[in-house]
Amino acid sequence: MDILLIAGLWLDGSAWNGVVPALEALGHRPVPVTLPGQGDGSASATLDDQVAAVLSAVDAASGRPMVVGHSAACTLAWLAADARPERVAKVALVGGFPAADGRPYADFFELEDGAMPFPGWAPFEGPDSADLGEEARRDFAAAAIPVPAGVAEGVVRLKDERRFDVPVLVVCPEFTPAQAREWIAAGDVPELAKAGHVDFADIDSGHWPMITQPAGLARLLAAATPEP
Repeated sequence: MDILLIAGLWLDGSAWNGVVPALEALGHRPVPVTLPGQGDGSASATLDDQVAAVLSAVDAASGRPMVVGHSAACTLAWLAADARPERVAKVALVGGFPAADGRPYADFFELEDGAMPFPGWAPFEGPDSADLGEEARRDFAAAAIPVPAGVAEGVVRLKDERRFDVPVLVVCPEFTPAQAREWIAAGDVPELAKAGHVDFADIDSGHWPMITQPAGLARLLAAATPEP
């Protein structure tokens, strides 16, 4: 199966370098998606540009792909299900949840010179980064790509309620499946509260399992692929 891989903020497709060969070994075709403004040098990219890149990858996929979003990009994966409910076989959400219609995409940190730079590790101390060593932290920060303001402040627009029929896997790294279920039941994740088919999977990692547990994440994703 084609498995589209969408990295979160500040990351490009190379974030999946450890996951790709492991998925290939398991018989799948992984496709890391290069997001405008996060890997192609376009500082003026918008959220619409990123959505268009994801949809282009969906349209180019063989058969019906599984779309994997990490962190903020969980919203991009969900937007793909909204725009192509008949084409997306499943959505996997790694360490995040989709934003609701009308909400900003990722206005989490202050902008500088028209972009949102990586804010350093202070906001991520604790379970998020506990499994990242000093070298991995330095490499991440050095490679981090500031997210264009047009992406970070873009407004999420969801239109097709058929998205709720697309099966969802919530991959739980720095939080547990029990916590995820509680947040959904409490109304904190309205999109998933309406989804008809939601499964949960735990992985023993921090917020970036593609870096710290690539083989384990690949096995988990491969096991979750729907039957062709």
